Amino acid sequence: MGEEEDYEMMEGEVSYSDSDLVSHFREVLQSVVDPTSAAYDNYEQLLVVLRPSHLGPDEVALLVTSLKALFGAVTCIDHKRHHRLVNLLFGINVWRHGTDVIDAFLDLIVHMASTDTIYVDECLKLLVESFTPPKNLVDTLNQPRGLARKEQVLTRVHSALQYLVIYVPMAALKLPSVVVCKVPPLSRKDGVTGHLKFCTELYVKNMLMLDSGPLREFAGKEILSAVMDLLIELDAAIAWNDIVRVDSCKGIFEMEGENDEAASDDDEDNDDNEIPRTLSQKTLGENATAQLLDSLMVQIFEHLESCARDNRLDQVFETLLGSFKQNVLSLFKPKFAQFVLFYACSMDPGGCGVRFAEELALKFVDDNATLTRMNAVVFLASYLARGKFLEASFVVKMLKRLVEWCCEFCKTQRGSIQVFYHACQAIMYVLCFHMRSIMDDPELKRQLLLMPIELILKHELEPLRVCHADIVKEFLEQAKVVRQLTASQRFMFEDLSEDSGLSSDYQGQKRLDSFFPFDPCLLEKCDRGFIQPTYLYWKYVRRTYHSNEEDSSDEDSEEEFFEEVAARIVDEQDLGECDDAMNKMSISPMPMPSRLRPPSTSPPESP
Repeated sequence: MGEEEDYEMMEGEVSYSDSDLVSHFREVLQSVVDPTSAAYDNYEQLLVVLRPSHLGPDEVALLVTSLKALFGAVTCIDHKRHHRLVNLLFGINVWRHGTDVIDAFLDLIVHMASTDTIYVDECLKLLVESFTPPKNLVDTLNQPRGLARKEQVLTRVHSALQYLVIYVPMAALKLPSVVVCKVPPLSRKDGVTGHLKFCTELYVKNMLMLDSGPLREFAGKEILSAVMDLLIELDAAIAWNDIVRVDSCKGIFEMEGENDEAASDDDEDNDDNEIPRTLSQKTLGENATAQLLDSLMVQIFEHLESCARDNRLDQVFETLLGSFKQNVLSLFKPKFAQFVLFYACSMDPGGCGVRFAEELALKFVDDNATLTRMNAVVFLASYLARGKFLEASFVVKMLKRLVEWCCEFCKTQRGSIQVFYHACQAIMYVLCFHMRSIMDDPELKRQLLLMPIELILKHELEPLRVCHADIVKEFLEQAKVVRQLTASQRFMFEDLSEDSGLSSDYQGQKRLDSFFPFDPCLLEKCDRGFIQPTYLYWKYVRRTYHSNEEDSSDEDSEEEFFEEVAARIVDEQDLGECDDAMNKMSISPMPMPSRLRPPSTSPPESP
């Protein structure tokens, strides 16, 4: 008997109504209990229809009709008796079919899950796995016409997920774990292949679509945390040797300035060269892992912009901050993933921006783990130094907290001395970037000069001899110009500035690390498209020894002010006077804008 004759009831009789077809399919499904019945042959033919070797117009029409009829007869499907049918249904890949088949198929499997919860797990698994296409379709989907195809499929998959959660509430509880479990694994053996890159980018796009849609209340937090975990995993897979050029003859500030000049040589024909081009192509080369990370972070940045427009950036930021504290702050030194937090802060300086700094300060002061405290203060210093969106008044406020802690440590010397040294280095590092801007504001200058910084740096613990030599040198050079820390005409640190052993080994340990997490981002798309407008490059830092002519008129009055204020500090030899000095300070930060949208272009500040 031929195929058309065997399946006459479903293909040949076009005059059958929908109800007639449903009744017929119920009979076919019930025939499995008696393989000798006439209807059993139609059941076997149904299995053939569900796995066609060729999909011509007739086969497609027959498949759609069968799926719709099964929808009406879904209560007759038994997962044990019809296990071959069920396996065939959940083996269908939506990427291989047109929209008519996709619509009928997704309606059916959602209806199966809502009718019998035993299918919920399989339904969720199939829908989530449909976030990415089969390997042999990747090249086709990478073509221009592939964009429309991806939208066709993914729109329908996400709609099916939403209906599933509506009809089967328990699916909402299972969704986050399924999504996280199905994240494409990073193959350490083969590296990041073109197929893996495509599928990972598309999968993350789907994860962010879930966070942007109605399902975010059920899965948003877990999914965003999983995205951050993926970024961190990619970050960790990039070796420091791939991005760091070691030159013992160059200082950390000098190397950044040198890199800027090298980058600017390549930008001579670039109309948008007010900020030096990133060195990602030079330092990372064709690193496929870095390219994937760059692409994923761009997706995250665009998602953050969407969240800001929807007035929910603060909610998303809390999730990202939690992941950061758990997986980054206490575990390893990230190279790139931390810029997700930086960009979120740049869009909301008065909210997320302040929250991030205060959380870092809290971790530094109160955390029990020494490594976490040291990492926290390093992150804080780098963030305060590089965040062009932060008000100078807020930077001074955070400096005051660090100085207060250091002053107290000098008196009690309880706790880890390494934490103290990192805090001292943080103070100097931030002032290397902001000393000039602070001194240009009379009120902020007054607050800074009242801080007992000299008493801390010249303490018997000798932080100047332990901190990184480049930071100490730059700090002392700028401090010498403004005579910030002394009333004497002779600079009291002048002898140290000529000492090549400022940062000698301490108790068998190397000098303090030069790692600062918000050093220039070497991911080209991230840096150029998002980070640059709100990032302070060393090249554009206004340093005290680059004084403008218009500042000279205030030189005499400024000198008198320095001598008067500094005398109050230098004359006090007992560190117990630190408390009095700190109590005299009055910090009233200027109100910060709730939103700072970075401009598309930003002319550099005059050095």
